[in-house]
Amino acid sequence: QVQLVDSGGGLVQAGGSLRLSCTSSGLTFSSYSMGWFRQAPGKEREFVATIAWSGISTYYADSVKGRFTISRDNAKNTAYLQMNSLKPEDTGVYVCAAKRGASAPSARPYDYWGQGTQVTVSS
Repeated sequence: QVQLVDSGGGLVQAGGSLRLSCTSSGLTFSSYSMGWFRQAPGKEREFVATIAWSGISTYYADSVKGRFTISRDNAKNTAYLQMNSLKPEDTGVYVCAAKRGASAPSARPYDYWGQGTQVTVSS
């Protein structure tokens, strides 16, 4: 049974930082590309960042480029999202996802999803 467990969310002031974690079990983590998505109240889920199974390539949404960093530790079966210079518009539920093979900047190709972790940025 595949599980992705998201953690690390919380309440932070604008300009602050958070580090999200996504720990997986039940899959060969090193064979899966990982993605982070977010959904704000009343809005559709949007792509945030993705990292290839090898960790070599990453891709970001324009809205987070230069502020967020996605990474992974295949030995720990964990992906991370370091979020710096947070803005109120970054508020939402952040969810990690796993996709076998190449990474993708859209939700549809992903096979497994975490439960989400709430990030709230106050102004």
